[in-house]
Amino acid sequence: MRVLVLGATGRLGQMLQWGWQHESRLTPVWHGRTATDRRGWRRFDITQEPDALHDACREVDVVLCLAGITPASGASLDLNTELALAASAAAGQTPLLIASSAAVFGRAGHCKEDDAPQPVAPYGMAKLAMETAVEAAATGPVTCLRIGNVAGADQILGRAGIGQALTLDQFADGRTPARSYIGPATLAKVLVTLCRAAGDGLPSVLNVAAPGMVEMGELLDAIPYPWQPRPAPVGAIAEVLLDTDRLSRFMRLDPTAGCAENLIKEWRAFRAETDSE
Repeated sequence: MRVLVLGATGRLGQMLQWGWQHESRLTPVWHGRTATDRRGWRRFDITQEPDALHDACREVDVVLCLAGITPASGASLDLNTELALAASAAAGQTPLLIASSAAVFGRAGHCKEDDAPQPVAPYGMAKLAMETAVEAAATGPVTCLRIGNVAGADQILGRAGIGQALTLDQFADGRTPARSYIGPATLAKVLVTLCRAAGDGLPSVLNVAAPGMVEMGELLDAIPYPWQPRPAPVGAIAEVLLDTDRLSRFMRLDPTAGCAENLIKEWRAFRAETDSE
């Protein structure tokens, strides 16, 4: 199976390159707007070079779109919809998986795919608008992947990895924000399974995370890495738990994959190899 990975030069794409380097069940075709010309890679601008995008989609069995805009980029978040619609138009009848975000759920505590999304931040609103637009425009099978926090691509371990000082909200009961996480290696395994199942019964929306939640303070303590508490402001979200029952229909999920120790282990393994390159 050949899989076109759009936006493979971003952090999640880098994790897949690491996690799939010995993968024999699929052959990735990596894409990046600024990628170097080398075997197995395609370089083009998704929104400005539609012919190149169409040609790349015709060469593969599945398209996995990781291309997107985050608040840190400073670019318009509306580009998330533009990128996804371009990928959908080019994919046509080829199964398409698009990276969305748990941010679409907003303040919900236990988040199931069928729950009505209620995003509260601009990024979550932009991702929900992207999902809605793609669902309306798609001519082939499309699945939006509502991905939880990815260890190393998040605002906690990502900043700890470069030595930044960290302050965490702390609630009256002493707890820090708890979120559904997934490690780089586990994410790579999940995406292999979903790519192989694409077009064969995947739902239109799917949560992607390890089972359960982990406190951000627990993650930093497991490194260990110093952090300072601050009183959680009014309106701070204490918990976001992604329900993974639907995902478990397609693969066996390790119930311990989302614990702090295993997340740190996967994060360290990814960093050990990629930071030295």
